[in-house]
Amino acid sequence: MKTGSAHTIITALIIASFLLGAYLYPFMPERMATHWDAAGIVNGYMSKTWGLFLMPLLSGLIFLAFLLAPRMDPLRKNIEQFRGHFDLFMLLLFSFLFYLYLLTLIWNLGYRFNLIAFMAPAFGVIIYYTGVMMENARQNWSIGIRTAWTMSSEAVWDKTNRLAGRLFKAAGALAALGAVFPEYAVFLILAPVILAAVYPIIYSYREYQREAKN
Repeated sequence: MKTGSAHTIITALIIASFLLGAYLYPFMPERMATHWDAAGIVNGYMSKTWGLFLMPLLSGLIFLAFLLAPRMDPLRKNIEQFRGHFDLFMLLLFSFLFYLYLLTLIWNLGYRFNLIAFMAPAFGVIIYYTGVMMENARQNWSIGIRTAWTMSSEAVWDKTNRLAGRLFKAAGALAALGAVFPEYAVFLILAPVILAAVYPIIYSYREYQREAKN
């Protein structure tokens, strides 16, 4: 995917969020449900102004951060080597945020459904593609498993991020199962992701030590 196309679609999604929020403002309850527990029961509310516009605002700020980070990265030339994967990751991430925003709006319009079951597949997709991106990431300071050991050795970076990529892809597949087993969805999402994020850090240290001995 071309960078310009991805950025255009993401910008359109953020603008659409603001416009949708403005359009639905008269139809929303004064206190909107904005947070659910692991069982899918509402346990957090906001005023409808914040409930409608906080997510679009955060999406805009996150998008700005994603635009700036690669440009400020000392190894930004390496990011260009997997730019297509990074741009598609951004597009999936902001599509994911827009999807969560839509689910929140639908719930507050009075429709009732198992929110966790609807969220699980979306989490699965974004986690899985995080793995795809990490498998293709070149050494940089913004994206991937960045430890003292991966940043000190390109070989350790490659091994660590390929491993992390496989783990995140497996974690994404498990997260998607939350749609079938919503009572275990939070566990299926969080536990594999934590493992996928933590184990490569330990692995990078071990690989660096092994490399140093050779």
